[in-house]
Amino acid sequence: MKKTQLLFMLIIFLSFSFQAFSQEKAKWKQMDDFHAVMSPTFHPAEEDNLAPVKERAGELLSTAKTWQSSVVPVGFKADITKPILKKLVKECGNLKKAVDKGKTDAELKTMITNAHEIFHEIMEKCRD
Repeated sequence: MKKTQLLFMLIIFLSFSFQAFSQEKAKWKQMDDFHAVMSPTFHPAEEDNLAPVKERAGELLSTAKTWQSSVVPVGFKADITKPILKKLVKECGNLKKAVDKGKTDAELKTMITNAHEIFHEIMEKCRD
């Protein structure tokens, strides 16, 4: 009987310990919304399909601006995040202007790649 109680207490203790160490990553709706546009725009560009970039450059810019104007949630470092978001909005704005001016696919590919790298910089450096 005592072995059963001891085993039960050990299981309960371990389950609480694992919960404490397996904290979920901080969520940010506007970041997820931006990613929902960036992913289907950037990945085809890797294969030299720039049509999604040309079609969605405006949407990419607007979701970046929405993200920038949102409150930085708990779990993210606001002091690091805000300047990088500013850089992302600028790059998305430059991309939109380049699309509007009919820049070459090579130029657009470089710009969407830069924006994608900035996005990943936020995901990697800005979480607590």
